[in-house]
This record gives sequence, C-alpha cells and structure tokens, in this order.
Amino acid sequence: MTKAAMYEFRLFVARDTKNSAEAISNLSALCRAHLKNRHSIEIVDVTSQPARALAEDIRMTPTLIKVGPRPCQRIVGTLQQTRRVLLALGLDPSAE
Repeated sequence: MTKAAMYEFRLFVARDTKNSAEAISNLSALCRAHLKNRHSIEIVDVTSQPARALAEDIRMTPTLIKVGPRPCQRIVGTLQQTRRVLLALGLDPSAE
C-alpha cells in the first residue's frame, strides 16, 4: 500500500477582503472534504509581505499555488467552483 501524497498550498490574499476571505473558506472546505489530514495551507498577505508576492510573481489576489506534490499549479480567484479547482489540482472530484 502506498502512502497518500501530502498536499502543500500557499494562498496569497490581500488583507481581509471579501474575495480573500471567500478563497480561504473555500480552500479550507475543499481540503477538509478531499484531503483530510494530508494537506498544509500557508496564507500570505501580500499587503504585509509584498516581497514574497514579488518573488512568486503574484499579480492578482487571491492566488493559490499548489507547491506539492509536483507539478506546481496556480489558480487565481475565490476557488468557488470546487469541481474545476479539484481538476486543476489534479484531484479526482468524484473521490471523497
């Protein structure tokens, strides 16, 4: 039996804006439902850490980066469309 992959996410947001709060909530819900106990989420506020945003070439917020497992993926937006987000991250939307 193989060990399930650990998913590492970095979510770039801008303060406590509505879109940022929605993206955090949607990502948290997605991880609870589909990646229970095998994910980590780092929230980066671009207003307090602009150098990190520049280093990662973040041009819009919210932006999600799937750091691992490879390949890395980027998704811009509130992550509202769960099925599309799962597909973009290489996850099976039908698996729970």
